[in-house]
Amino acid sequence: MLKVNNLTFSYGRHRVFKNISFQIRKGELCALFGPNGTGKTTLFKCCLKFLVPESGTVRINGKDIHRLKPKQMARLVAYVPQAHHCAFPFTVSQMVLMGRTPHLNRFFTPETKDRELADQAMQTLGISHLSGMAFNQLSGGQQQMVLIARAITQQTELIFLDEPAAALDFKNQINLWQTLQAIAKQGTAILACTHDPNHVSWFCDSTVVLDKSGLFAKGSPGQVMTQEMMDHIYGDACRVKDIDGLKIMVPGQVDTRRTNIVAFPENRKGIYHK
Repeated sequence: MLKVNNLTFSYGRHRVFKNISFQIRKGELCALFGPNGTGKTTLFKCCLKFLVPESGTVRINGKDIHRLKPKQMARLVAYVPQAHHCAFPFTVSQMVLMGRTPHLNRFFTPETKDRELADQAMQTLGISHLSGMAFNQLSGGQQQMVLIARAITQQTELIFLDEPAAALDFKNQINLWQTLQAIAKQGTAILACTHDPNHVSWFCDSTVVLDKSGLFAKGSPGQVMTQEMMDHIYGDACRVKDIDGLKIMVPGQVDTRRTNIVAFPENRKGIYHK
């Protein structure tokens, strides 16, 4: 569904990455993983035609993206950015329905089917109760769920998600990743950028790992998310543990001692740890 071949990109004299190659199959949930500054978001933008690489090719469903018109791209791939700033007070249902734009007639008039798909996406993500609220009055986590619902409504064969769980609480993070698994099993290919190694290990079918030099590893999480790889990426920051058959990344060294306890003034209750 997605094939990236020898992709190279630079900002001026600064080389971001060189000769990146990987592919994602239909129905595959793939994580793009690596530390800050390795070009993950830039790679997304190259794959979406937002940026033009120095060299290399990107094909979606066998088609060179640079030969596709914007409407053709929008019918093939959906994109959820890290953040979205909306100046107008569109309701949640209106925002989600916008996902149908590439499929509307020339008068951009939604039909019953379009509204049903939007309603289904909101139900899938458990945000139907927000449908009448203004998008720009929601919390960051709620806005992120709305944007993901919009991407689902777009009904594309490929979805790019840039840190989709970053603004979500723990329960919604788990719910979201389980939803992404279910969407992938229905045949949609998903590339999700994440900084949480546990999400990669627990939910993804494959992973592409970038480091400062470019592509460091690719393959199944069981093969890639090893202690050796984590040491290479983060030094001694974490340890890879096996707990009841589940691979979990835990902090390597944590000082649990609480020092410098300071009392609040008499008119306030409690203490805090400095």
